[in-house]
Amino acid sequence: MKALIRSIAGLAVVTALAGCQSESADSAAAQQARPATEVSFIEIQPQSVSLTSELKGRTVASQSSEIRPQVGGIIKQRLFEEGSEVNAGDVLYQIDPATYQAELQTAKATLKSAEAALESARLTDERYAGLVKIQGISQQEADDAHASWLEAQADLESAKAALQTAQINLGYTKVSAPISGRIGLSSVTPGALVSASQDTALATISTMDPMYVDMTQSSSDQLKLRKLLKQSGIEGGNADVSLVLEDGSTYDYQGKMKVREVAVDEDTGSVTLRAEFPNPDGVLLPGMFVRAVVEDAVNQNAILVPQQGIAHDSMGNATALVVNANNKVEKRTVKTDRAIKNQWLISSGLEQGDKLIVEGTGKVSEGAEVKPVKVSVQKDGSIKLGITGQNDDQVPSLASDDSSVNQVAGEG
Repeated sequence: MKALIRSIAGLAVVTALAGCQSESADSAAAQQARPATEVSFIEIQPQSVSLTSELKGRTVASQSSEIRPQVGGIIKQRLFEEGSEVNAGDVLYQIDPATYQAELQTAKATLKSAEAALESARLTDERYAGLVKIQGISQQEADDAHASWLEAQADLESAKAALQTAQINLGYTKVSAPISGRIGLSSVTPGALVSASQDTALATISTMDPMYVDMTQSSSDQLKLRKLLKQSGIEGGNADVSLVLEDGSTYDYQGKMKVREVAVDEDTGSVTLRAEFPNPDGVLLPGMFVRAVVEDAVNQNAILVPQQGIAHDSMGNATALVVNANNKVEKRTVKTDRAIKNQWLISSGLEQGDKLIVEGTGKVSEGAEVKPVKVSVQKDGSIKLGITGQNDDQVPSLASDDSSVNQVAGEG
């Protein structure tokens, strides 16, 4: 009986093994018959790329002048329209000149008196000089006459200075524009009493063409930039600056970097940078908040890839799938430096000639055999051609708005 049971069990095992071998053979045959998955790839080619920084900033008038009176008095007239353009030398306010005109007349009279006194002293000095030679007067009297003449000369110079001061003060009753630009609101009206060099400005003139933009950059970012510029293939930028306005629009005119502050602000740890922009249309006003995009450097051998070709694993590492020489998928760990519009700038992990899979990554895994189809990336970062069987309008576009320019990404 036991022998019979053993025979039946052995027969069952043999039957099961035969069935498994048959299934394995069928599976292998099915895999061989299944066509390789089709994927689209781009061939990595280094290119020249501008590396930019986006900095917060505020607009500042290239010239600004607060108007204050140099003499006191009553404002008789305001001679400008608030908010209008004025030229250097234009009279803005008229202060009552009556008192200063009287002081000028007094100074003129004092000058004439000093001139007469000087002439009298000169004649006396000359006459006493002759008498002392024949001992007609004492030497002391001759010396006193000469001293009186010298004193009269000094009095004349003082009278001339007083006359000049009176003329200047009378001129100050016409408050003029020291610079050309747009004048703001007036703080006084006709009839107001003003005083010399008062704290409150009568008005402010701002020159707004050109306009300055003051930006702040952390000192650590500046150190990174200096290190970057020392690397091979990295050249300095052309100092061009573009602006993004408060409403998100891009300013029509390009600016130029003008100066970098030579010291770091102790409170903020940042450095101030100043750029100059043309402002012929008056779009920029002093005090506006803007975002400035500065070209820091140019990478002559940059590797840019579409963002859809880069994935991240559970640890946050950036990864890429490439097709090797045997048309099999390899997985690479890469490092992303920054996002430039809708593409990643790769600092390591990919090289010239690599075939990066950009479409079909979800259908394949590492080691799988694939059928690669070469595509290209257009200037806007979108894929020109998709996988066979897809229409052009079905190809996902990677184009995005300019707000992603130079977004800093964590390294994978």
